[in-house]
Amino acid sequence: MSKSKEVLLECTQLMDPGALRPSLEAFTKRLLSLGHTRLTVSGYEASARHFRQWLQTMKIPAAEIDEDTVRRFARHRCRCPGSRPTDHLSIKYVNRARRFVNFLAECRLVAPLKEKAPRVHDEQVLAFQIWLRRHRGISERIVRRHGLMVMRLLPALGTDPRRYDAALVRQAILDEGKRSSPAYLKTMTMALRSYLRYLAVQGLCHPGLDQAIPTVPQWRLSALPRYISAAEVERVIASCDVTMPMGIRDRAVLLLLSRLGLRAGDISGMRLEDIDLNEGTLRVRGKGRREIRLPLPQDAGDAVIDYLRHARPPAACDQIFLRTAL
Repeated sequence: MSKSKEVLLECTQLMDPGALRPSLEAFTKRLLSLGHTRLTVSGYEASARHFRQWLQTMKIPAAEIDEDTVRRFARHRCRCPGSRPTDHLSIKYVNRARRFVNFLAECRLVAPLKEKAPRVHDEQVLAFQIWLRRHRGISERIVRRHGLMVMRLLPALGTDPRRYDAALVRQAILDEGKRSSPAYLKTMTMALRSYLRYLAVQGLCHPGLDQAIPTVPQWRLSALPRYISAAEVERVIASCDVTMPMGIRDRAVLLLLSRLGLRAGDISGMRLEDIDLNEGTLRVRGKGRREIRLPLPQDAGDAVIDYLRHARPPAACDQIFLRTAL
């Protein structure tokens, strides 16, 4: 039995949702209907059961749940039955429980949460966000996230960048690592690294401080090979069943990935207008929304044409690769 299934079984046995059982079942059905995998849904169910167990321990009725209740749940030193002892819950784990509470609010079982959205109010960080929009070409969501993460670090760093040094930057990240998950901390180091580079460009701090940020190790996928051999690539391509529409599509995708070194996002966002059959080129939108033209190899071009002619479902959109009905 997989580790995730063991955790879910343990929660099912030791974390009885009690009166919230019908709501929890409806919640999991909603998540499945939205296309979430059963593994993802099991994580949401475990968080919801844990939240219910904590409510029972604290003697908090479901009708009295509010945003302060969720915050207290996030800060509690967990020794709840059916869960692993921990001194802090990850942000992702708490957000799963919050989503369950929001579902309860939709069902009119609790009052809607009134969470005050965090805002950036430091002038230097606001200028940093403007710089990101103008010069880095990243999405508004990332701009907002970077600003909020830098704001979270400012109490440790201070508001005067001229006083920053390598020891201060390093210690701020190490202290944050004591209360954040590795994935969250890694994203925070990205935001801080970008902020320090911005400050250096503006002459507001010493250059090179971004090099003092410690690396955050994540070993979850360390067992995966860094690459596969050319022969293995060809075997994967040859495994596609080209007698079926799905196989024709998959072969075209794999050829583009292997021959041109494209990313998954490049493939999913590819449009009909990106292919120039007369010139034999393919337009790719890379990072920073930069567009480049790549020569289209013969076998990859033939595979894409074969897909467009014989396997692509009729659709009004101009996206090249579409889902195939089973």
